[in-house]
Amino acid sequence: MQLDSEGSIALIHADELRDKILARTARTAVVGLGYVGLPLAIELAGTGFSVTGIDSDPEKVRRILAVDPYVEGIAQQHLAELIKSGKLAVTTEAPAMECCDTVSICVPTPLRKTKDPDLSYIVRVCEDLATRIHSGMLIVLESTTYPGTTEEIVLPLLERSGLRVGQDFFLCFSPERLDPGNAKYNTSNIPKIIGGVTPKCIELGQLFYSQVIDQVIAVSSTRAAEMVKLLENTFRMINIGLANEMAIMCDRMNIDVWEVIEAAATKPFGFMPFYPGPGLGGHCIPVDPHYLAWRTKQDGYEARLIDLAAHINAQMPRFIADKVQAALNGQCKPVRGSRIHIIGVAYKRDVPDVRESPALDIIALLEKLGGIITYTDPFVPRLRLDSRVLDSQPIETLAAADCLIIVTDHSQIDYERLVEIAPIIVDTRNALKRIASDNIVRL
Repeated sequence: MQLDSEGSIALIHADELRDKILARTARTAVVGLGYVGLPLAIELAGTGFSVTGIDSDPEKVRRILAVDPYVEGIAQQHLAELIKSGKLAVTTEAPAMECCDTVSICVPTPLRKTKDPDLSYIVRVCEDLATRIHSGMLIVLESTTYPGTTEEIVLPLLERSGLRVGQDFFLCFSPERLDPGNAKYNTSNIPKIIGGVTPKCIELGQLFYSQVIDQVIAVSSTRAAEMVKLLENTFRMINIGLANEMAIMCDRMNIDVWEVIEAAATKPFGFMPFYPGPGLGGHCIPVDPHYLAWRTKQDGYEARLIDLAAHINAQMPRFIADKVQAALNGQCKPVRGSRIHIIGVAYKRDVPDVRESPALDIIALLEKLGGIITYTDPFVPRLRLDSRVLDSQPIETLAAADCLIIVTDHSQIDYERLVEIAPIIVDTRNALKRIASDNIVRL
């Protein structure tokens, strides 16, 4: 067929991909099978797409094939059915992308020690993809990053192939919005944001995700979509920082910060409750705002509010360590030589994830003061600390502890039993709010 314009070529590629998406015959790849990529791969496969999950970690691939999901909330039976039916295949081999019509990139985007973004995982995938990309392919970056990444980093790498965006292939950004441990919201029912490099990219990206997600909301560009994710988590980080600073101020003035927040929350407008705690954890809230702060510095603007909130949140583990030291002093005991037991080392309730958990900083601070640390966490049976390994202890052993610290308020913990057996408890989560006892020290 003789084509007389680039627009005609683009239209043919777009129409062919649209037909494949609507018929669920589009072959789909998900690169990165962590807490974002694996649930997405399962949703796509469960909706009828043939999905290839790709991860460089052979242990993840082995566990998926053994129907041993390492991500919270994935049903073993459903996973087994998808693998058996052939709708979900997993591999460590990047060449598997070559035969796919869509590629969703869900690789990690950590911060370096200097708080600069580390995009090496994205770059590695895109360099590889540039050698395998073909006409009519839709590529969606889901990894959290700073505004401009898709157009400034990903697009030039892909166009090394000689193909052109919006004409030969289609490029979007769609931020993940998962909340691990949330029983109500999951991949399919959390509204999804999509932005594309061209209008045709946006159209196809929205069409693709609308096959598996209840509501897909298009924004005008990849930059806008990238900024949406950073706004969401910066909003949370700054408001948690305010709650943490309020806790410190209330502590100085001998005011119950939890009572203050609960009373303020009765206002039907103009207030949204956020709660203090031992510090921030997980991959998103402690990390994402730094992407925005770093990016704005490139434009000559200092994100002072982000930096200040990050500083306050980073001080909370030390504030908790000081509370523990004061509580032990009240019992005429020093930290050195005292047996201090941590309740919950995961970064949030009812998840097994310890990434950036404030418990790690609290343990390090108290061990530096000479404390003997043990822990209990029903979701984290073993905790690796540098070259050491700690094992979770049963509740029955806690009677020997000099002090307990509730760092993560898992729902499986018998809190009334803790109050009965512990000489003193430092409660950083208000887990004991319904229990009155002289041995409770509240945040």
